[in-house]
Order: sequence, then C-alpha cells, then structure tokens
Amino acid sequence: MTDAPSRVRSLVAGNWKMNGLEASLNAAAAVRDALPGLGANAPGVMICPPATLLTALAAVAAGSALTVGAQDCHPAPSGAHTGDISAEMVKDAGASAVIVGHSERRADHGELDRIVREKAAAAHRAGLTAIVCIGETKGERLAGLTLDVVRRQLRASIPSASTAANLVVAYEPVWAIGTGLTPKPADVAEVHETIRKSLIGHLGEAARGVRILYGGSVKPDNARELLALPDVNGALVGGASLKADDFLAIIAAAA
Repeated sequence: MTDAPSRVRSLVAGNWKMNGLEASLNAAAAVRDALPGLGANAPGVMICPPATLLTALAAVAAGSALTVGAQDCHPAPSGAHTGDISAEMVKDAGASAVIVGHSERRADHGELDRIVREKAAAAHRAGLTAIVCIGETKGERLAGLTLDVVRRQLRASIPSASTAANLVVAYEPVWAIGTGLTPKPADVAEVHETIRKSLIGHLGEAARGVRILYGGSVKPDNARELLALPDVNGALVGGASLKADDFLAIIAAAA
C-alpha cells in the first residue's frame, strides 16, 4: 500500500443527478440541521443538485457546514452554448465545486477525457473545486483492464495545475452505479492505491493530500466498510443522498 497521507478531511458528496424539485430542499435542510451533532471528526458534506436548485440550495446551506456543488459545467466562460452553464455561473449561483466527467456524461454525451480536462480547468479558472470522475465499464473490468483504464483517464482528465485544494477524484466503477453491486473491498483498495500512485506521479508529493472518493451503490449498509479502506477519503453518493436518513447514515460512517 502507499504511505498514508497526512490527515485529510474526508468528503461525502451527494449527487442528486436529474432528481429534485423545490420540495427536495427539505431533505437538504434536514442534513444541514443534523451536521453539528456529528462532532469534530465529521467529514465535509456536499450536495450537488440539478442546476435548477443551485441557488436555492446555496441559500439553505448558507452559514452551515453543508456545501453545494454542481453536476457539470461548460469549458467556456460564456458564449453561444444553449442549455449549458459555465463554471463562472456555477460559482455565481453559490456552489464551491462541480462534478466533471461523470460516467453518465461520458456515456450519454460522448465526453472524452480531453473535454473532461477542459471542464476541470474551467472549474479551476472560476475558483471551484473540480470533482473528476473516472471508472471502468463492466466489459473493461472483465477484460482485466480496470487499472489501465483508471490510469489513462486520470492522466488525460486532470489539468497539470491541479492541487489538493482544487481537485477531488471520484472512482466510480460504471457497472456498479445504481445497480446495487459493489466491487470487493480488496478491489476498491487496489484501485484507490493505483489512483494515489498515479496522482503522485502526475502532480508530485502534494497529491497525497488529494481526496479520492469511492462511488457506486454506496449505501448505509456498506459505507463503513468501504470508507475504512486505505486511500478512500470519502464517497460520491447517488440515490441514497436523496433521502436524508440514508445520507446521514453514510456521513456518520465517514466520521
């Protein structure tokens, strides 16, 4: 295993995907209100709602430990890009981070590593943390290509100017997202170790402070085991983040 990094505060981020209306802010408020009771070892907590709720959620989270992220951004700061939002707009809406390169964006919108890198650079330009997602498909895993895939995606998707302050990496095996399936803990640990080594090779020793999240059917009943693994510095949570009780249980497991 790699040497353990100096104490890195873990992060549990909820990705609401294309879910959530104004009434969903009640769940976010419940999470916000529960955070002070989790103690000094509580992880950082973030919710990434659809763009329609960014400003409203930022108002809910104001003055609390809850932070707000977006689910995507365009590489350009402005322009003729109907339907897109820029990193600057995300920042202006009250977010502090943005997810880029999620497998659903890569698959549904044909986003290549180059585009993901451009979006991550845009996030940095706007003063946001880029949460860069990487992960293999089922076919790639069955072919024994998992480690090759994550190394390639990492190398090609992360701007060279990334730092521990503006970069989070999320490993999400594509075949595990929303399926209820998760890799064996030893497999997760192997991939996260590979990611850490690749980050250090790409960014230098400071990369020991970059948080590496695990995502892919993270639930209250498996969170503690997954979050205790070496180089797992938190979780990117999908469906379970829509329910305050489930999300809080995962947050508590990271404390």
